[in-house]
Amino acid sequence: MEYSPLCPAAHATPLPPVRNKLLVLCVMLSLWAYTLYCCIGYCSTAPGLPGLSADSRETPSPRALSTELPNGDSGGFGEPDGGSSNRVEEWDEGRTLNDSETKKLPQAIIIGVKKGGTRALLEFLRLHPDIRAVGAEPHFFDRNYEKGLEWYRDLMPKSLEGQITMEKTPSYFVTKEVPGRIYAMSKDTKLIVVVRDPVTRAISDYTQTRSKKPDIPSFESLTFKNSTAGLIDATWSALQIGMYARHLERWLRFFPINQILFVSGERLITDPAGEMARVQDFLGLRRVVTDKYFHFNPAKGFPCLKKPESNSKPHCLGKTKGRTHPNIHPDVIQQLRDFYKPFNKKFYHMTRQDFGWD
Repeated sequence: MEYSPLCPAAHATPLPPVRNKLLVLCVMLSLWAYTLYCCIGYCSTAPGLPGLSADSRETPSPRALSTELPNGDSGGFGEPDGGSSNRVEEWDEGRTLNDSETKKLPQAIIIGVKKGGTRALLEFLRLHPDIRAVGAEPHFFDRNYEKGLEWYRDLMPKSLEGQITMEKTPSYFVTKEVPGRIYAMSKDTKLIVVVRDPVTRAISDYTQTRSKKPDIPSFESLTFKNSTAGLIDATWSALQIGMYARHLERWLRFFPINQILFVSGERLITDPAGEMARVQDFLGLRRVVTDKYFHFNPAKGFPCLKKPESNSKPHCLGKTKGRTHPNIHPDVIQQLRDFYKPFNKKFYHMTRQDFGWD
């Protein structure tokens, strides 16, 4: 008689074959489950791959990968022709580095004059990819100087290395304290003055004031201290601004004449591309804003801006530009021309430019 190694009892009954197979299967399943449990426990405590976290293993969405371009202060006229892709690359680089964009004090300022064409010039300049400009007039050096340079800097748009930060406030040119204050900020600041026939400028100034205050006296009555004697009231601000030589003398006490660019308001209308070439050269910029950006609007009487090689409608300045001037008696016009003639002559000599107002 043989004895079972599992059951030493002499009279044990052997297990049926089916039950043997089930027992072996249960043991194998138990061992497999135990092994799997051990593996899971080990993996959960093992260190991950270097530089790979749960967040980094997720695939970012296309929106997360895209780079949204900031407002380039272009006034809605689009990017310069042929420079769009370069501009995108520049902004992409700026967004990657994060700290490459900073707010800087302006290196160039449009300091005047009121109703000379400063808004048009600023909008033309904002088309240039290397210029970042404040849209509103900060009036820092004439009205907000006590707020300090950091307040002023905070008003500026962010710019990349190599871009020029600008602002324009036309009243700077005629405010006595401003030249010294700008010089104290930076003696290297480049200054731009947009000048216009002082008689036409005075009428435009009056027209703007009358649009806000319809009940003001007539232009003729404000022009003279004594109309019978033909005595001009040089204290009236609309006339005082046009005495350009007198204001320029204050600026030349601080800045050399070659640091000030005088832009013709008339040529800014008749030949905007030509004047813009002078401005871009003065600022040390490549000539990007050329004649392909301009479309003359005969209804308004000045150029509008357009996207190069585009069929889109040109963008013109607001309805406050190009107002119809009142009819002024020819004798008053002639008396004003006589009044301004010595000032104009001196201004031509100081700037070495003949603006042809006489």
